[in-house]
Order: sequence, then structure tokens, then C-alpha cells
Amino acid sequence: MLTFENFSLKVNDKELFNNLNLKINDGEIHVLMGQNGVGKSSIAKALMGDSNYQVDGKIIYNDEDITNLSIYERSKRGIYLLNQSPMQIEGVTNAEMLRAALSSDTKTPLNILKFNKELENICESLELDKSFIHREINVGCSGGERKKIELMHMWMLKPSLIILDEIDSGLDVDAIKIVSNSLKKYYETYKPIMLIITHSTTLINNFDNYFVHLLNNKKIVKSGDKKLASEILSKGFKELSNTFVISENLENE
Repeated sequence: MLTFENFSLKVNDKELFNNLNLKINDGEIHVLMGQNGVGKSSIAKALMGDSNYQVDGKIIYNDEDITNLSIYERSKRGIYLLNQSPMQIEGVTNAEMLRAALSSDTKTPLNILKFNKELENICESLELDKSFIHREINVGCSGGERKKIELMHMWMLKPSLIILDEIDSGLDVDAIKIVSNSLKKYYETYKPIMLIITHSTTLINNFDNYFVHLLNNKKIVKSGDKKLASEILSKGFKELSNTFVISENLENE
């Protein structure tokens, strides 16, 4: 379970959220939507432990307060962020990074043959050339290749909480289909919590059930299911956000 309790967020003394409360149960998919600049990606970075953000309140994961844990400690607990713009890391290959990560919490030597075979199978399912296994992380890669490499890492590390920060942006039709199908298969296999940040329904429509939260004015102004996502797509973020804020004000008067 993931819970935000009275979650307030600042960056450079600018307040982004004020007393946000949200509970996500095991195996649930929650989608954050809203205009650019409302703080969707900031929630993802704060959840991952980015030290540039100042957090008040609590972030609880699996009954543990992780608010002050480092990025490394959060990663060890199965939290994984798929970035909108994955960075390149020169001098370290994908295989080297994954071997180090998988070996960090066990005294049992890694079975290299099994490790390599699993990576090759993942690459095949992602339509990613197997040469990427031994290439430097994201170096010389296109945007679509970088997103697939993020998924390669996900399948190997097997996180239990996955944050998707606009992973669908910049992908062509074929890449969207591959990425979407891979995420759906992972979800059906491991039933992780998924927190998806997106501007469209292209990616999330591949899932049967999910919750949608519309963000505006430092809070969640409306929550719903896939019908809300469709309404957002047809009417736009601004119109709906203003409608819900006006309705809320009238109810409080």
C-alpha cells in the first residue's frame, strides 16, 4: 500500500501541493492528469526521493514511513521510476548495472547464463536489439530506445511500485503499442502498484481498471475512473479543472 498523508511539496520555496491525501492499495493503477506545470512530475520525483524537493507530511509504503529515505533505500524497497527523458550514463553498460543491482542484496552468486538468457528474452519481447545489453546505458539511443531500455531494467529488477512519468511522450504508434503491451504483461504477472503520469489515454486504455485524479491548484480537484479520463480528453484540462473548482466552492458556501 502507498499512502500520501497531508502531503505538501515545495521546490525552491515554491509550494506545489498543500495537504494532499491519497491512498493506493496493492495492485491498483492510479493515473495523475493535469495541465503542464501543476506538479505531476514533481510528485514522481518526490516519491523517488529527489533531494531538490521539500516534503511535509508523510509518504507511507508497505506500512513504513519512507519520507526521509534516500533514493537508494527506496529502490531497495522495490520503488522504480520510468523517466520521461531517461539520462545517458557513459562507461556503464546495461548488463553491468543490472548485475550490480541484482547482486547488492544477496550473498548468492548471480547465475550469469540465466541472467543473460532472461535479458535476451526481454529484448526480444521489446523488439530491442540484443546488442543493447552490453551497450552503455542510453548512450547514442533514440527516445524510443531509451524507453524500451527502461522497461528492460524494470523486467529484470521486478519492482513492486512503478512510477511512469509520461513514458508515452515522443513515442511513435508502433513503440506505444510495444511499451503498452509490455507494461500490461508485467502488471498481469506481478500485480504491482502503478502510478501513471500522462496527458493522454493512449497508454492507460490498455488496462481494464484504473483510477484517475485530475490535479489543479495544488490539490486533486476530481477523482474517478476511466470515464473521467475520457471526459478530460474530450473537454480539456482547463475547462474541467475550473468546473470542478467552481462546483466545490458552491458546495462549501
